[in-house]
Formats: sequence, structure tokens, C-alpha cells
Amino acid sequence: MSLTGAGARTWLTEADCDLEAFRSLVEQRTDPADHPSAERVEQNVPLYDSERLRSLTATPEGRRTVQGELIRTLLDGPGIVVLQRAFTDAGAVDGMSRVFWTLIEEERASGAARGDHFAEPGANDRLWSALDKVAVRAPEVFADYYGNDMLELVAEAWLGPAYQVTSQVNVVNPGGAAQSAHRDYHLGFLTRERAAAHPAHVHRLSPVLTLQGAVAHCDMPVESGPTLYLPHSQKFEPGYLAWRLPRFVAYFDAHHVQLPLDKGDAVFFNPALFHAAGHNRSAGIRRMANLLQISSAFGRAMETVDREAMANALFPVLLRRKAEGASEDWLRRVVAATAEGYPFPTDLDLDPPVDGLAPPSQADMVRRAVDEEWAPERLRQELQAATKRRRT
Repeated sequence: MSLTGAGARTWLTEADCDLEAFRSLVEQRTDPADHPSAERVEQNVPLYDSERLRSLTATPEGRRTVQGELIRTLLDGPGIVVLQRAFTDAGAVDGMSRVFWTLIEEERASGAARGDHFAEPGANDRLWSALDKVAVRAPEVFADYYGNDMLELVAEAWLGPAYQVTSQVNVVNPGGAAQSAHRDYHLGFLTRERAAAHPAHVHRLSPVLTLQGAVAHCDMPVESGPTLYLPHSQKFEPGYLAWRLPRFVAYFDAHHVQLPLDKGDAVFFNPALFHAAGHNRSAGIRRMANLLQISSAFGRAMETVDREAMANALFPVLLRRKAEGASEDWLRRVVAATAEGYPFPTDLDLDPPVDGLAPPSQADMVRRAVDEEWAPERLRQELQAATKRRRT
């Protein structure tokens, strides 16, 4: 991956979103010879038998060889792997499912609003922040489930050690419509304009900071709407700008692949892969998947900073300088150095993406306060409330 070499673009724009160039990537054939540890390639996706992987990775050398193959597959290959029978203990999966259903029913009874990222709010049953909810509610179930060796194998391959797991449960009920095609966290949660504001090397690096995964908690025949994928699409550099464009949406709708899964199968993919939950056309399958988002340990600042206190301290200065004629550019720069400009991580139960892909950031709130000339006490209260929403 060239970050700044000859021919590498510095900035990406919508003009770079060439559908023919995209087609030349996604219409290539996945060569089984590139995936010697896989059982087979189906619809351009390599399928791995987890029992075979356990045998192949029994030695340090074997583990390194398999992980190297997984890395190449996720980065330069089709961008997706299916690990069949990743969870062989049906009791571990069923036990986790029972906890999920209990929590979903409790939250539905409470009337709590549920936003969604790429589907209409309320279309699916969602369980945000499922990881810590289950750990506190049912630690034995949690331990049996997350002690899974295949999860560690692929997460360590893509992210290295010290990765961090988060989990959001998605249940698509019979009749539930498909999601829109998209890329995922980080840049996938930004508007096209904000994504374009990031230099091209960030577009190249962002996908290697996150691994997306999904564990099937029931059998998922095609009619139940398992996830739609477009293999090799993660390699399209301006894809974070392209996935919303109608011509790319139409291409995805016409050319995606869809693989049935059995309970206990796991799918892992590059977050830059174009994908979307499918339309559940079944009569009675409540399609449950545990969506795993696994993050690199390196996506963090070196110091902890009390940005809420900073914003409160700087706000009177910002108001005064605005009254004295300070430019919007100057005000924006001071806010950028003061307030948290990114809305994640957050508690999506309390701070859901109801009005967009992401809730407002702290910086969004401070900019609004300056624009509308709030009283300092109002900003203090709003910042405090926002901080509470972000605490699990």
C-alpha cells in the first residue's frame, strides 16, 4: 500500500469515483490458489472450515502462515472471509442468544428509542453496547462465548494484539427491508463532504484500524436476508465517497453476492467492503446476528484531556472575540483545538444516530453555541448532558 508514492493521490473527490475503474476491481475472479487454507471459493468469497484452521494453526509457524493468508485476503483479495463452524459450542451461541433476547425485550418494554445507521429507525431490533451489557448481566455466558479461538485468530491477524471488541446485535424481522449499501466505521459514518475533507492517505489507512464481523445466531438461508457483499470493493480508493452515488448503489444492487450461513458461522470483512444487510423475505425467521466491531489499540490519543472543562473555559472568549469581529475561520480553529470533534465512542442507547449516521460531536455543540450565542450556563448544561449520554 503506497501512502505518498509516485502516482498516489493526495485528495479524493467525487470526480475520482469512476464506475469503470470500480468494475475492473470488483469483477475480478477470486483465485482459489491464493487461499490454500480455504475449503473452497463460493461467489468470489473464500470459505474456511474452522476445524481445519484449528489444525493448521496448532504450531506458531502454522498460525503465522494462516494469519498471513487472512491478511492478504482482507487487504488485497476479496476483502471477506467466512469461517464455517467458528462457534462449535451450540450452547455458547444459544446461551448468548437468550441473553440478547431478554435484553431486547426489556428495552422494547421500556420504550427506549432505537436509531440505526443504514436503515430506518425501528425497522430492526437493535441492541447497542451489547458487549458490556452481557458481561455484567451474564459473565459466565460472556466468557464461554468470547473465549472463541477463531475470533482471536482473525482479529489478531488484522489488528495485532491488544485489539478491543465491541458488539451490536441486529435482528432483522420477517419483511424487514434491506439496508442501503455502505462502507463502515470510521469514514463510512461521515457525510461525503466530511469524508472528502480527509486526505487520501487517511482513506487508505482507516480500514486497517477496524475489523468488521458477524456471528450467525440462527440458520440464515438466503430468503432470511443474510448480508449482501461486493467482494474486492474494499480496494477502490475513493469508495468512501462513492458508496452513496446512485450509479454505485445501482451497481451494488445488481451485482452483490449473498451467502447463506449456519448458526455458529462467522463472517469477517474489511470495513471498506461495500455491504448491506439483506431483505428478510422469510415467513418466520427473526434473523439475529451479533455484529462485532473490533478496533486497533492504536486509535487513541496519548493523553487524557478534560475537553468539557476546556470548552466551558474557552466559550466566553469565543463569544467575546466573535463580538469583536473575529472571523469564522479563527473561531473554528479554536474550537477544533478545544472540543472533541468526533462523536465516538459513545453509548448508542442514550446517544443514538437518529438524525444521521452519527450523533453530534462536542465540537458541533460548541460551534452551534457560538453561532446562536448561548448563555455559558446553557452550554455547560448541554455539555454535561452530552457527557452523561456517552457514558455506558
